[in-house]
Amino acid sequence: MADIKNQKADVGNKESKRQRRAGMYSEQQREKTLMIVTPIVSVLLALIVGAIIIACMGKSPIEGYGAMISGALGDAGKLGKTLERACPLIFTSLAAVFAYKCGVFNLGGEGQFIMGACATATVILGLGLDGFPALLLGLLAGIVVGGIWALLPGIMKITRGLNEMITTIMLNYVALYFMEYIFKNVFSDQGLPKTLAMPKASHLVDVGTAHAGVIIAIALGVILWYVIFRTSFGFKIRAVGMSPTASKVNGFPVRLLMLAAFVISGAIAGLGGAVELLGKTPFRLAGGFGSGFGFDGVAIALIAQLNPIASIVVALLFGILSTGGTMMQSVIGVPTAIVDIIRGLIIIFAVAGMAMVKLPKVKAFIASLSNKNKKAEVTA
Repeated sequence: MADIKNQKADVGNKESKRQRRAGMYSEQQREKTLMIVTPIVSVLLALIVGAIIIACMGKSPIEGYGAMISGALGDAGKLGKTLERACPLIFTSLAAVFAYKCGVFNLGGEGQFIMGACATATVILGLGLDGFPALLLGLLAGIVVGGIWALLPGIMKITRGLNEMITTIMLNYVALYFMEYIFKNVFSDQGLPKTLAMPKASHLVDVGTAHAGVIIAIALGVILWYVIFRTSFGFKIRAVGMSPTASKVNGFPVRLLMLAAFVISGAIAGLGGAVELLGKTPFRLAGGFGSGFGFDGVAIALIAQLNPIASIVVALLFGILSTGGTMMQSVIGVPTAIVDIIRGLIIIFAVAGMAMVKLPKVKAFIASLSNKNKKAEVTA
């Protein structure tokens, strides 16, 4: 009799464990589904609100969005322009993704992007390089200086406990004024506020209607996804981002990993600056170079739920909005500010949606809906 009771108890324990595992699996599936659905719903809501605004102006939203798609993807030339517009956003969003995965908030992507371009210009123009060596050393200089520029707030954080959001934003302004010094004084083109153009032989080659930097950006996104989610180094980075204390208890070098996240993040942004300088007309530094790319990259990373592949997709969406907005303006006569409104709404809806689905009451409501659906399937 005792053996029978023990067997029943073992069966009951196994069944309860199986149910707990099934519950955890279903919860993980719900979270993954919400991570995909939330950005999509955010984009749709932003487009709907944008359509309402266009309609209130007495214009046709359907015609306007049709013109936007045509202006961004209508032919090979327009597609290439869209990809080139998205390229710097891919780099800065990937930089933000990698840093945020380690729990460090690098808001200095724009400064690192600019410093990478400044380093590229300095190496090529200062050393008088040309051809493939200029291209190779220029890209390498962008990577190294971008990483060093991000290293500074990293050191300040782990040694003095300074808030990296403040220090990286402050360094953005330092980079901006340093670039101004470069194009107004050091390498000014006959006294004009712009540098000399990069030698033609040092430009990135064109692949179809876009420069090769687009392929570099997309390949980097795929590599970054593999590193973050499929390697032990990526696991340590994510572990530190989730809980630095637990990571330290388990023997992970938390400070070193945070510093590495800063450096790699800055190197990615610096490479983006070098690619933008050597891949896109006018191939020179001037006022406004890199403006807005850093904070747009942060927004894209958040919309993409800190997923490198999703960041590429969202950056392409932003590229479509940017390129197609001009065509929409010329066809239906609405200001291009409509595009900025839509982009802002996408960010607002995405961030608000992510915060909302993490609320306990919302989680419980979604779980109850899922349980009702399962019961209905079982009854059927």
